Amino acid sequence: MSVRLAIFDFDGTLADSFGWFIGVLNGVAERYRFNPVRAEEVEALRGYDARRLMRHLGVPLWKLPLIARHMRGLAARDAEHIPLFDGTGEMLRALRRRGVTVAVVTSNSAENVRRILGPETAALVDHYGCGASLFGKPAKFRSVLRASGIHPRDAIAIGDEIRDIEAARQVGVRCAAVTWGYASAEALAARHPDLLLRSMEEVVEAAAGRAPDP
Repeated sequence: MSVRLAIFDFDGTLADSFGWFIGVLNGVAERYRFNPVRAEEVEALRGYDARRLMRHLGVPLWKLPLIARHMRGLAARDAEHIPLFDGTGEMLRALRRRGVTVAVVTSNSAENVRRILGPETAALVDHYGCGASLFGKPAKFRSVLRASGIHPRDAIAIGDEIRDIEAARQVGVRCAAVTWGYASAEALAARHPDLLLRSMEEVVEAAAGRAPDP
């Protein structure tokens, strides 16, 4: 079944920010007094969900808004050094040509998202739900659904983390996980998303109702 609304995560889905994130993480850990990440841990941590990762890092819930605000500031500082994944603009244009409404829901700020997308690509996005808390995506999804007037059954959420799958299921939206972002493909597959996408071309196929090859 084809979709009328595609709701994208940003970091790790459209923006290739994982390397930047790892590069700044230990500085943030020192500032907010949580456990640093060793280079040899990184691949294993890509298999953790958000709650397990927070426990591993020793981050209490009350610190999350402070850390998120600081990370948004760092992303604003470094926006020109955070690229989009190859093919992002072409994929979004293909969706728009098919009449698909495009939304971005992210914990990043709208200003950062627009700067990293660039004006031409940012103009392809119909709805922005930005500044979501770590576990606040379901509310942002509902806001986008209301603003678009599109029923959840006609929408798909596309992201690169386990929490994206969980958020989509909470609001009754189909979920597609991309394998090129923050979480490992194995960790995503273990959560049984509706679709596991391995390329930008497969995103377009999924929106057209054509499931990618397993």
